[in-house]
Amino acid sequence: MIETFKELLEEADRILITTHKSPDGDAVGSAVACYEFLKSLNKSPFILIPDMPASNLMPFLHEVEYECFADFDQDLSIFDLTFCLDYNHEYRVGEEMSQIFTDLNTPKIMIDHHPQPSDFCELTISRPEVCSTAQLFFEVLEEARLDSNLNLKACEAIYLGIMTDTGSFRFPSVTAKTHNVLQKLILNGVVPFEIHEKIFDQNTSDQLKLRGYAVSEKMEFIKDAPIGLISLSMEELSRFNYQKGDTEGLVNVILSVKGISVAIFMMENEEGKVKMSFRAKGKYLVNDFAKKYFNGGGHKYAAGGYSELSLEDTKAKLLKHYSEIL
Repeated sequence: MIETFKELLEEADRILITTHKSPDGDAVGSAVACYEFLKSLNKSPFILIPDMPASNLMPFLHEVEYECFADFDQDLSIFDLTFCLDYNHEYRVGEEMSQIFTDLNTPKIMIDHHPQPSDFCELTISRPEVCSTAQLFFEVLEEARLDSNLNLKACEAIYLGIMTDTGSFRFPSVTAKTHNVLQKLILNGVVPFEIHEKIFDQNTSDQLKLRGYAVSEKMEFIKDAPIGLISLSMEELSRFNYQKGDTEGLVNVILSVKGISVAIFMMENEEGKVKMSFRAKGKYLVNDFAKKYFNGGGHKYAAGGYSELSLEDTKAKLLKHYSEIL
């Protein structure tokens, strides 16, 4: 597998880097790290993202060549190789951008940590036991003996991905290997508190007011079950001048409540559909539940979902079936 990875790299010059819709810290971190690594090999990389990430992630995209799919007008035939980072199915890039896979004639390399990857890449490096795609990308380069090609910006991007996908290193997916990788990143010049401040100390007053409202007015708990939830309508979001990323981490606030082992966050979008986040701990698992009822999936303790029902009907459906998590 690692030899195939090296062979594909050696044969390519212009390389397309892709990641999933609504890119989070792991998606952005993995893509930027890959971009910087490829530049060090004198390749010509380009990052294509389905849509823009939250504003606090934007500084990490400075100085890299990238575009959103809506603005992308390049000829796909110019690329020799495609990286598929932090997603395990073609549909994870969104319906519109998934069309590129019909036109791409390049070999594709998947590097991802989500379970049950589909078979759409020539090389699939999938390790669900690894806490983040960013860490997995580092491991792959280390195994290929190419990690010396990681510059400071690449190391910072990998740290970003690990930090955000592990809830600042507190999730069960964190292992001794994770801390070993972090040590190497720090020895390469990464300053942890600077990255933490760039991500978590960028709140606006509207964002804090929204979060305060969500916790004080919208957080509720299911009687006789260790489950908490928050649901926010588009009207409520607009009331606080919602910007992408403002609700990031709210699901973990629910999970932090004493006695709560399952947290669910539901947010209505402009189309009247509902985006969902599931988190769990202990003996409770959420990925199969999200997949069965809410067109989602993910990890055992962290999953996403999507409902085409109204917010009210989505909540009713959840309350009808929640016992299957227990």
